[in-house]
Amino acid sequence: MTLLSAYRIERMQASHLDQVLQIERVSFPTPWSRQAFLSELYHNDFAHYYVCLLDGRVVGYAGMWVILDEAHVTNVAVHPQYRGQQIGQRLLAYLLGEAAGRGAARITLEVRPSNQPAQHLYQKLGFKPVGVRKGYYTDTHEDAIIMWRRLDHRRTRAGAEEGPSPEESGA
Repeated sequence: MTLLSAYRIERMQASHLDQVLQIERVSFPTPWSRQAFLSELYHNDFAHYYVCLLDGRVVGYAGMWVILDEAHVTNVAVHPQYRGQQIGQRLLAYLLGEAAGRGAARITLEVRPSNQPAQHLYQKLGFKPVGVRKGYYTDTHEDAIIMWRRLDHRRTRAGAEEGPSPEESGA
């Protein structure tokens, strides 16, 4: 059995947070707090968070907001021991399908210019850079590259077809 056939993606629950926070701390210069995740899970009707489990252990997670016809990826992270095994790609593809299934026509995210692996993954999944937010990351004052992708509603909750950015399509 391969790793990818052994994993399971499900909705994030409070019971996952100890493991999520461990991944968060080793993945980001300014990690989210337990309270931030709890607020997203229980008080934000726009928020949708998922974990990737392998033998009951959280090996990655991803989240987004869906507001009207747009989705915004808030975070994607994979435990360092499991990076390079397509888990981030599977989580992001899952988000694309969920966003389309919830009526989003396009999806956006921000990424640090220094995070080349993430940029490569996003481009592989059809995201296009369309702008820069100067000094976006308050911890390092690093800019953020804004990326967009159109979604295909014909393939809901199973991933979406690659398409042009909103600027290319006139959105």
